[in-house]
Amino acid sequence: MQEPTITPDLIAAHGLKPDEYDRILEIIGREPSFTELGIFSAMWNEHCSYKSSKKWLRTLPTEGPQVICGPGENAGVVDIGDGQAVVFKMESHNHPSYIEPHQGAATGVGGILRDVFTMGARPIAAMDALSFGRPEHPKTPHLVKGVVEGIGAYGNAFGVPNVGGEVRFHRSYDGNCLVNAFAAGLADADKIFYSAASGIGMPVVYLGAKTGRDGVGGATMASAEFDDTIEEKRPTVQVGDPFTEKCLLEACLELMKTDSVISIQDMGAAGLTCSAVEMGDKGGLGIQLILDNVPQRETNMTAYEMMLSESQERMLMVLKPEKEAEARAIFEKWDLDFAIVGETIAEDRFLILHGNEVKADLPLSKLSSSAPEYDRPWVETPAADAAPALPPITPIDALRALIGSPNYAHKSWVWEQYDTQVGADTIRRPGMGAGVVRVHGTNKALAFTSDVTPRYVKANPFEGGKQAVAEAYRNLCAVGALPLATTDNLNFGNPEKPEIMGQLVGAIKGIGEACRALDFPIVSGNVSLYNETDGKGILPTPTIGGVGLIDDLDNLIAGLPEEGDVAIVIGETKGHLAQSALASEAFGIETGDAPYVDLAAERRNGEFLRAHRGSVKSATDLADGGLALAAFEMAEAAGTGLRLLSDDIAQLFGEDQARYLVACDAAGAEALLAAAEKAGVPARQVGSFGGLAVQFGEDAGDLAELSQLYRTAFSKAIKGDTPDHA
Repeated sequence: MQEPTITPDLIAAHGLKPDEYDRILEIIGREPSFTELGIFSAMWNEHCSYKSSKKWLRTLPTEGPQVICGPGENAGVVDIGDGQAVVFKMESHNHPSYIEPHQGAATGVGGILRDVFTMGARPIAAMDALSFGRPEHPKTPHLVKGVVEGIGAYGNAFGVPNVGGEVRFHRSYDGNCLVNAFAAGLADADKIFYSAASGIGMPVVYLGAKTGRDGVGGATMASAEFDDTIEEKRPTVQVGDPFTEKCLLEACLELMKTDSVISIQDMGAAGLTCSAVEMGDKGGLGIQLILDNVPQRETNMTAYEMMLSESQERMLMVLKPEKEAEARAIFEKWDLDFAIVGETIAEDRFLILHGNEVKADLPLSKLSSSAPEYDRPWVETPAADAAPALPPITPIDALRALIGSPNYAHKSWVWEQYDTQVGADTIRRPGMGAGVVRVHGTNKALAFTSDVTPRYVKANPFEGGKQAVAEAYRNLCAVGALPLATTDNLNFGNPEKPEIMGQLVGAIKGIGEACRALDFPIVSGNVSLYNETDGKGILPTPTIGGVGLIDDLDNLIAGLPEEGDVAIVIGETKGHLAQSALASEAFGIETGDAPYVDLAAERRNGEFLRAHRGSVKSATDLADGGLALAAFEMAEAAGTGLRLLSDDIAQLFGEDQARYLVACDAAGAEALLAAAEKAGVPARQVGSFGGLAVQFGEDAGDLAELSQLYRTAFSKAIKGDTPDHA
């Protein structure tokens, strides 16, 4: 087949700027072949190279005594004691999910699961942080239904419980939804598998499903803005098969017990290209591939297509040669492909052979570690204007405005489509705060949460970045977990715009400061840029996935309030209403500054709650919607009413940080308040639980009526089926 001529238009179509192409010419001293152009495009795009964010990502804290492996591998690894480790990561599948929501979201789940089990860990939990446009936008219901269906179809069939996450709606996501997928797994701390190749002449082995044309150019597509040609990009979305992935998991874990694996890498973005280059680059070796040996499910595939295909459920491994027969037998038993497709070589070369022709011969190290790195111009986000006073509203009407909106309504319509119990170790399902999963066969558990408030980040990227980390920290503390480490998924618009780059820089600075202050390092993550359509960017959305350890399930805080229990707020309430959920949902006002995050108070109050969990029956952090929304959610989950003493809107709905709402019996409340006074921690009784009404001062509403609104608003907003229990 005649390869296309390299033209400026073809170079631009591959997402390469003219100066980047000039750099390619300088590196190889000649015009690249079509396949070589595709390889450079795949390795140098934003999605794979982090060329706009690397400078700033290096400033993040990534180490700690608990960290076994930080960023740079497929996933982060953190020690949880007893010779065990938790392996976890969060990654975006935004662009594919907007183009083809079911497959885009499904393959996002598949990809993050492979990132975890390629490290030698068995997945035990998944979460998804989802951002959609306005519910009334014509595409939103289709996207919500397709994405949720895709996540459920893949995760349920694979067999991993979905234990948490978040769903938000905002007009900024009308043309560019966000699908951030998280997965965590368990491994023996001394049996972690890494991707760096070693040894010369070692066989490079292709594992898993066959290669097709689906996903060709997917990583390059994910590094560009959308426009009115979006439908033409549909072929760049991959197609997933969770049953094949389940077989691949079992085969890989079985293989890893045989001492056969030198290194192993998931074939994710940019497929065979990225996995081979990363393995060679990390090991300081070259790689030779013979594409005729690649298992193919379509005929007449070109070298270009095979190298850039993002077909799912595939891995690449460097194998100990003497173990070939044993390894092959395992994969054949699981009805998966096992093919030797190349070898490691001493020279710094990425040599691609197909049909007795050299299709690519490039210096391998220049593809990865020598990819372009930019110090893009950026401008600091200007200080926010003062927020106007909110119009008058009664407390119960304010609550209705929140619980009647899809942003703050009950999300059971979403998570009831997910299997939350598979594996039989889920202790706390989605619905209130962090999910909790038992470490199988032990009395330990892991807690998982994902958090960010995008309107805070837009108003003040530094404080918004801090707040995302702080909220994740609080959600873990609220179930009695010691926060261990985080993963981040940084979703922003076009970094070539200085104001957008300024949002990214500010948020990373805030995230870094919070992680350092809270001993909450970042061990893995993902950057997703160019989330724009027709020049309109999303709200900056740096999602933080947090993982915590409950060393003894006797220390778990997961109860619900009962009749007569006392409601206590830990932390100081000043009544910050700027950028609040109430301002946004009730009045459409999104002005003013984000709330200030006092990191010393965050740490002090979180440690205080964990130290006195014996006095506490139920706990939740205070975030969006403040005290009123948190108290309603806690009471509604227990099927009981509540009475808060104040009817002041700022006290009820203010979003001051470093606060928790706890429910205690009378003795527990007395002990907790005494301990808080002794420790110098602000804490005060704000009301009580019980009855059939929701009462704020003298303003009251019927619990049953409010519960009905809360549990049906989401499905009505997206024109979904109303849940049976509603």
